[in-house]
Amino acid sequence: MTIVVRRGDITQIDCDAIVNPANSFGYMGGGVAGAIKRIGGIEIENEAISKAPINIGKAIATTAGNLPCKYVIHAPTMEKPAMKIGVENVKLATHAALDLGVELNLKTIAIPGMGTGVGRVPVEDAAKAITGIAKEFENKFEKIILVDRNQDMANSFSKYI
Repeated sequence: MTIVVRRGDITQIDCDAIVNPANSFGYMGGGVAGAIKRIGGIEIENEAISKAPINIGKAIATTAGNLPCKYVIHAPTMEKPAMKIGVENVKLATHAALDLGVELNLKTIAIPGMGTGVGRVPVEDAAKAITGIAKEFENKFEKIILVDRNQDMANSFSKYI
């Protein structure tokens, strides 16, 4: 298994599933979620809402709409939209997303920096948490892609893999 880091747009990654750092309600307003909805289509949000509430530490899969992947895995980092969170929520969300990826027999999964936007988790803390959990899944995927538009996030991912 390979963990790779890319600076770029998660909505353009060719893989089995991308991870949305969601809220428990499934609403996809801004940040990564907003980009996924904008590019992939409203049906992604509609399906996520239909499966809500999604507890922190759990994840659900939805269609990927117009995205180049098969699924969007929604792993809440926060209960309500735009909540400040701690790094523990990032760990729980990352673990839940990867667990669901294993259940779905995925070979490749892309994970963005989670919790660093409205959740206000420091980039370094989020990168360390996400890479630490990803390493626990080294033998369960062919490739885990850590991707973010933010150069600081990509640099931080690289530092910890």
